[in-house]
Amino acid sequence: MHTFRDLETAAYCPRKLYYRRRAGPPDVPDEVAACRSLAFEYERLLADDAALVAAPVEVSPTTFRSRIGSAKARLDRWPELADPPERERTLTGREARGVAHKVLHDPLAPSLVFAGRPPEEGVWEPQTVRLVAAAKALAWEHETAVERAFAEYPAYGVVRVVPLTTRRKAAYRKAVRTAASVDGPPARTDDDAKCAPCEFREQCGVRTRSLRSLLGS
Repeated sequence: MHTFRDLETAAYCPRKLYYRRRAGPPDVPDEVAACRSLAFEYERLLADDAALVAAPVEVSPTTFRSRIGSAKARLDRWPELADPPERERTLTGREARGVAHKVLHDPLAPSLVFAGRPPEEGVWEPQTVRLVAAAKALAWEHETAVERAFAEYPAYGVVRVVPLTTRRKAAYRKAVRTAASVDGPPARTDDDAKCAPCEFREQCGVRTRSLRSLLGS
């Protein structure tokens, strides 16, 4: 059975998935754990100036409070997001298994917390795949439809609703097929932007090119 992380990685780069499987389950870096913890402290950070200044946020305290205050006013599920009825819940679906950082009730919805920077709108496609995987696993366990998920980027004060659209489900299905097909190293990607931050770039053998070489100079 695939993990949510495997499917997210398959959507990002199949070759990275191959090397990640060989390396085994990664430890959660301390900075990622610290960022995720922010998603359970929104109300305290809104009220406590000193706590917010000390928190590992990537935006100014004013921007953080503005964004979280807007989410609080906009989202009818805010009370559950701020104080979820279930935390760090392991979900097992028909095709994938993993952890939902929060599970909201009535109606059911998972929320996943991401440590990185959000896009200007929506969520990054690999993260979309992970969100759909969590929603499908939750639906499978409860034998009911789950129509949306939530993506949280607490270091940036961003909380987004993610409807499970046909396009997003298609991206998930593609990632499932990709993950199932990876039994040897897939072809190298031509996308240098994906390679630069990858922890497996040296084993992978992809050489990132300089701007000068990209321009043919």
